[in-house]
Amino acid sequence: MNKFDHKVFLAQLSTLPGVYQMLDGEGEIIYVGKAKNLKNRLSSYFVNEKQLSGKTRSLVNLITDIKLTVTQSEQEALLLECNLIKKHRPRYNILMRDDKSYPYIRITQQADYPRIDLYRGKKNSKAKFFGPYPSVTAVRSTLKLLQKLFQLRQCSDSFFKQRVRPCVQHQIHRCSAPCMSLITREAYAQQVKMAELFLQGKSDVIINDLQKRMELAAEKLAFEQAGIYRDLIEQLRAIQSRQYIDMEGKISLSLDVFALSYSAPIACISQLVIREGQVVASQVHFPKVPAGSDVQEILRSFLAQHYLLENPSIGIPKEIIINIELSDAEKESLARATFELYQILPAIKSKVKAERAKCLAMAELSARENLMQKRAQFTVQSEQLRSLEQTFELSVPPRRIECFDISHSQGEATIGSCVVFGPNGPLKEYYRRYNIKDITPGDDYAAMRQSLYKRYAKLNLEDVDSIPDVILIDGGKGQVGVAKEVMQDLGLQRIVLVGVAKGPDRKAGLEKILFQQEFLQLDIDDPALLLIQKIRDEAHRFAIMGHRAKRAKARMRSSLEDIPGIGAKRRRDLLKHFGGLQGVMRASGEDLAKAPGISKHLAEQLYVQLHGGV
Repeated sequence: MNKFDHKVFLAQLSTLPGVYQMLDGEGEIIYVGKAKNLKNRLSSYFVNEKQLSGKTRSLVNLITDIKLTVTQSEQEALLLECNLIKKHRPRYNILMRDDKSYPYIRITQQADYPRIDLYRGKKNSKAKFFGPYPSVTAVRSTLKLLQKLFQLRQCSDSFFKQRVRPCVQHQIHRCSAPCMSLITREAYAQQVKMAELFLQGKSDVIINDLQKRMELAAEKLAFEQAGIYRDLIEQLRAIQSRQYIDMEGKISLSLDVFALSYSAPIACISQLVIREGQVVASQVHFPKVPAGSDVQEILRSFLAQHYLLENPSIGIPKEIIINIELSDAEKESLARATFELYQILPAIKSKVKAERAKCLAMAELSARENLMQKRAQFTVQSEQLRSLEQTFELSVPPRRIECFDISHSQGEATIGSCVVFGPNGPLKEYYRRYNIKDITPGDDYAAMRQSLYKRYAKLNLEDVDSIPDVILIDGGKGQVGVAKEVMQDLGLQRIVLVGVAKGPDRKAGLEKILFQQEFLQLDIDDPALLLIQKIRDEAHRFAIMGHRAKRAKARMRSSLEDIPGIGAKRRRDLLKHFGGLQGVMRASGEDLAKAPGISKHLAEQLYVQLHGGV
């Protein structure tokens, strides 16, 4: 490894703002940072070694090169820093642990009767989006409530166009049946507007409007309609009573609250989103934190990534409350960068009083409680890893464990799965499923061999972090024997192989653990066994989900593919016309003949093939 000559580098360095990327001997980016003055900031890394933290010393010892990008302002540097961190995920940066696409509630705009549904993916201008929500469960719960309150449709456009009578959602008062024109476009548009106000946290506006409508209906002696408005008002009031914080009359308060609780190596950030005095979202984050990080660095990096990368569609508040004091320069930099993206300049505060202090106290309590739970889990996991170390005669507790399982239905739709666990639990970003092909159906040994080759044939042996210490194989001597052959062929003999064979009657706790060609009978409460069971069950769950999806897709496709005269275009048109395979299966011969490209004769043949009739 070439030693980095920082003196030569710093001598010619600019004092302008910008971003720096630090590289190691392999050319990998290990840290990305931003600076108001590049020369001053980078000089701070090369002072007396004793003045540096352990994390920074470790980082500096790995540097072989530094790449610079000069920007016009510190705000531009902050935006670029966040994008580079997201793209390269350097190991010495604070990282948002979960980079998945969060779910949103979407209300379409192009249709006469807009649809409301769950959405995950890239947003566009053809719909309004509300969120993000912490989980799909939270979205579905909110959609269920919106159906009950405003009776908006959630069905697909193809299903909507094919209706000849109201569906069951209308019968249970969850949809106003716009498909049957049982509600006017104007009235439906009003319901959509109220749903949008509700999702924006403006329940008071809805209630005031409903009260006026109720009074007007009563004046016109439309008592049944007035009763509907009354019931709706009561439901909204009940929801408000559960969601409002005691704001001492200041119900217009809108702010985001973040509280950090940190006990190395775990950091917990509790987030409250408050709009119009109402808690509209609450999330808990566990960012990945390198050793030696301080609380200011953790919170600053998290906030930057949250606002500058996540693009919160629920809106940027005018106030952001935090429980860790950041420097004035850091707060101003984040606020200015936020303004460049959203044209809103938020005030970032840590010293607050009255109702804001109550909100912050609530978030701090949530952060502490969640951190305690996470630490308890971490302690249990550490104990289990130490037990595993002793059981399998390792020199240190395993840093990475991978487990393989095979799933199929009598040889159909075979799937191999691999799940990965680290010191803090599952590492879901490294989970993989493998489609098994060109084997004798039901040959689990061949399926296991193919999965292992797909997983490890291209493994970079120089990337120590990606090499597992222990591989668990769901199976007995046969499967472990196959794994041993593959590992020898790939030069990975040093990895510990462990078989997990099902015990009598497949009862939990009676598994046979195969290690070095001998079966170990561990106690039912042995921490090592409990961890093995947990990982094996996760691999089994992951494999079954993949198998079921593959099997369903294959059967759905083959139902139409095997029918003469139904090519790719006609299959696509049929599925689109009837809203999916189930719609095609329910259709009569006459209905099938009405689909585009389907003659009466072909419709009769299609019906016979699908239903086995004559």
